[in-house]
Amino acid sequence: MKSHKTERYFSKLIEILIISTRLGFTSFGGPIAHLGYFHEEYIRKRKWMDEKSYAELVALCQFLPGPASSQVGIGIGVMRAGVLGGIVSFLGFTLPSITALILFALLLQSFNVSEAGWIHGLKIVAVVVVAHAILGMGQKLTPDLSRKAIALFALVASLLWQTAFTQVGIIVLSALIGYFLYKQNHESHTVKSHFPLSRRLAIGCLLLFFSLLIILPFLRELTSSYWIAMFDSFYRSGSLVFGGGHVVLPLLEREFVPSGWISEESFLAGYGAAQAVPGPLFTFAAYLGAVMDGWKGGIIASIAIFLPAFLLILGTLPFWEMLRQNPKIKGALMGVNAAVVGILIAALYYPIWTSSIVSPVDFAFAGILFSMLVFWKLPSWIIVATGTFGGWIISLI
Repeated sequence: MKSHKTERYFSKLIEILIISTRLGFTSFGGPIAHLGYFHEEYIRKRKWMDEKSYAELVALCQFLPGPASSQVGIGIGVMRAGVLGGIVSFLGFTLPSITALILFALLLQSFNVSEAGWIHGLKIVAVVVVAHAILGMGQKLTPDLSRKAIALFALVASLLWQTAFTQVGIIVLSALIGYFLYKQNHESHTVKSHFPLSRRLAIGCLLLFFSLLIILPFLRELTSSYWIAMFDSFYRSGSLVFGGGHVVLPLLEREFVPSGWISEESFLAGYGAAQAVPGPLFTFAAYLGAVMDGWKGGIIASIAIFLPAFLLILGTLPFWEMLRQNPKIKGALMGVNAAVVGILIAALYYPIWTSSIVSPVDFAFAGILFSMLVFWKLPSWIIVATGTFGGWIISLI
């Protein structure tokens, strides 16, 4: 009996690894696009979470500093197979881009592919995937006029008030609105998500997060160690970033360019390379670390910049589950769910649409890909392959 349970557990881990790795190779388009890919693969196709739980997990990760899409992937993996499932999900999703960017740093720093036609095709795929995710989530999470109004507020505020703390502010205000509008509302169907994490482990992760944030700068000054200084710079950058990967770029530039660890030209070349690979933009750290100290530097930089995100999501999940089951909190979460839809619509327009649909041909191609995904229900990998080939063809026209 025990061996049977062990076999089932390892089969779950293998399943998570295969799916997350496939996503790691094909998820182009930035964090909002990644959430669309996750929604299609994990929620719509495999039903590992219900729509409301997924939206609430997304909202939680918007609160936390770090790469939101990676944290959502970790949370889904934890729900499926515990802490090890979260680790496997994270590795599958990030290792392809980490490996690619280390190779860029070592071999291809002078090769510019950021404007290649096939990259543009993948940006159009991101438009289609996000639009599909929004349609599905919008139908379930904004069924009445009040929640449609909250989504509209989130959409307008996201586009007109673009700061690092915009999403957090929108979610807080939407939670307050939802609390007062729906505090007497009792939804008949509530799905309880299972996150096999103890509160002791969660508290330990939070303590480790804050301890490293405080201790590393002191160790850096006391030891003058190159590796501790590098780890501290990347860890601090990953700990203090709200708003996604693009926000971390100025932090990293301030940490490494003025100090002479990396030249401005190399930094910008790496940023171009980071746009050309799938996965989270935080893997740009792998490129910087590899430029500074080879493949070992790339690995250490990757661990340091993602460690805060990992500790924070493991530290908050058990308490999130407790809160979302509290009847007094459910109304607030209904408002938050609606706000997430509005935030996604805003992100669909800017930066995804504005950087992808730049001509009538692009819009026509997006319509074809959308029809393939939504009406013909073709697998995501076919959409990605078609987008890659079509983008190359469009660049030749």
